[in-house]
Amino acid sequence: MTTRVAVTGASGVMGGQVLDLAGTDPAFGVVIAVSRSPETIDAPDGAALASDERLADHLADGDADVVVDFTAPAATRRYATVCAETGTPLVTGTTGFDDEGLAALSAAAKETALLRASNFSRGLMALRRAVREAVTALPDADVEVTETHHSRKRDAPSGTAVTLLDDVDEARGEAAERVHGREGEAPRSAGEVGIHARRAGGLAGEHEVLVADGPEAVTLTHRAESRATFAAGALDAAAWLTGRTPGTYDFAEVLD
Repeated sequence: MTTRVAVTGASGVMGGQVLDLAGTDPAFGVVIAVSRSPETIDAPDGAALASDERLADHLADGDADVVVDFTAPAATRRYATVCAETGTPLVTGTTGFDDEGLAALSAAAKETALLRASNFSRGLMALRRAVREAVTALPDADVEVTETHHSRKRDAPSGTAVTLLDDVDEARGEAAERVHGREGEAPRSAGEVGIHARRAGGLAGEHEVLVADGPEAVTLTHRAESRATFAAGALDAAAWLTGRTPGTYDFAEVLD
């Protein structure tokens, strides 16, 4: 069975990756490619090129089984509303939401299936499990998270880094103070977690978690060499989410 996919942000870097991968995989069919500038989209044959305003019409006609979205928080909120109104499942890898944005996604999930992930890499899921195990095994250890991304990434720290910080808090059973970088005289406080963001070149993404306890330390790293890794995971999520009942889903469920 072919999963019919609508891709938002289709003229962006990640949208382009999803288009390229879905266009060559017989399990998927790109039926709609959405952008503020649809004339710039390099979409597979047969895909309808649409502006933001036309997405609702296509989804209302039942043209797509699922929407895959990599855009920006404000745009994703609009797409989530459209998906809720039309009952179309939504997979989004957009990061950088504020509390109001997260509330809007939760509201949309009451009307349709919604899966949001900061990272669609299977390897990153393995890193998350390893981080939780390390923090549990070394409950008094100092923890530092460092993330590195391409120079055009807008939000800092990355959504994936925030997810890793949440994993640390969950493993410890309490919310740690999060210190963003250090400057001048800045001795470490007990229980704090340091977070450091680096932006350079065209790096797809790297996350390192340092867990140090006295004379020993564990360093856990995940590096994505290509954004195609994230596109493949998002399409896996899209196929899995199609036909699900309304609600909020997690990428970990796709891999179970």
